[in-house]
Amino acid sequence: MIAGIGIDLCRISRMEALIKNDAFLNRYFAPGEAAYIRNQGAMAAASLAGCYAAKEAFVKALGEGFRGIPLSDVAVDHTQKGAPFYAATGKALEALEARGITQAHLSITHEGEMAAALCVLEG
Repeated sequence: MIAGIGIDLCRISRMEALIKNDAFLNRYFAPGEAAYIRNQGAMAAASLAGCYAAKEAFVKALGEGFRGIPLSDVAVDHTQKGAPFYAATGKALEALEARGITQAHLSITHEGEMAAALCVLEG
């Protein structure tokens, strides 16, 4: 049963300056996420925008916003083939468990200046 749906857009150019900001990356992204983003070369800003939009979509699907959930706890990881998925930890994981959420589905796309993410929670 679907327990929540969230979607978000993020302008890639907004992330171009932030990609060089270690304090921003370290505050809002888990170490593995930050490493993945930094390793994307010319696509780093697009990856950053997509991962940031994924975090926003997640908390929208929860219906809570970021109240009490650090952005770094809503981690985005990737399969060997590149498909994104949530790797929630800490407060984000607690929020999923408290709501009986068993699956958090994620899709990210990029087009032109925009990155979008969709989160579907099942429980």
